[in-house]
Amino acid sequence: MTKVYAPMTGKVIPIDEVPDPVFAQKMMGDGVAIVPTEEVVVAPCDGLVIHVFPTKHAVGLLTKEGEEILIHIGLETVNLKGKGFEAFVKENEAVKQGQELIKVNLKYVKKYAKSLVTPIVITNLDKVNSLSFHYEEVTKGKDIIMEIG
Repeated sequence: MTKVYAPMTGKVIPIDEVPDPVFAQKMMGDGVAIVPTEEVVVAPCDGLVIHVFPTKHAVGLLTKEGEEILIHIGLETVNLKGKGFEAFVKENEAVKQGQELIKVNLKYVKKYAKSLVTPIVITNLDKVNSLSFHYEEVTKGKDIIMEIG
């Protein structure tokens, strides 16, 4: 069982409430989303960074159990071309749960992107037997948002 901690502080919402059909219809995978209230994104579990998008708006992690977790900061944020984001990790870097991954300028993203809603999805559901979610106000690195079986 993999415990996935909140990568951002804010309110957890169901994935089907994300105002983007690609995430809401689970085309990228299943999970939850966070409406963030703080700018720092941390590793939700121990793992390996498998992808840092050149625009720094998303990061992919591989857990030691083999699950792939995508953290996509905001919606349509790829269009910002990296502005408003600062990455602290690079691909093939091992990370510990709670380690800082990215800092995001929430005011800038709120002004120039579609939404701050941040989906956290498991992209390789073939490796997953069960998923359970926790919908509540969460603090990054402290509260569990998802358990993968």
